[in-house]
Amino acid sequence: MSDLMVLAQIGVTWYLLPLAAVISLVYSASRYELPEMILRRATRLFFTIMIFMSVVFGILLALSFRL
Repeated sequence: MSDLMVLAQIGVTWYLLPLAAVISLVYSASRYELPEMILRRATRLFFTIMIFMSVVFGILLALSFRL
């Protein structure tokens, strides 16, 4: 049963990629007017968000190991 729950959670985590992309684009579009500047800043913010979420995930995974 727990393997099925893990597989279900892995499916949910794929929603983080488009969510981070949309947040990055909307935030950057609200700050800048030039399309190339919006895309450049959105890409940078997307990778920042993904790195931050990966670090948090790693910390939580380490803390929950063998619980």
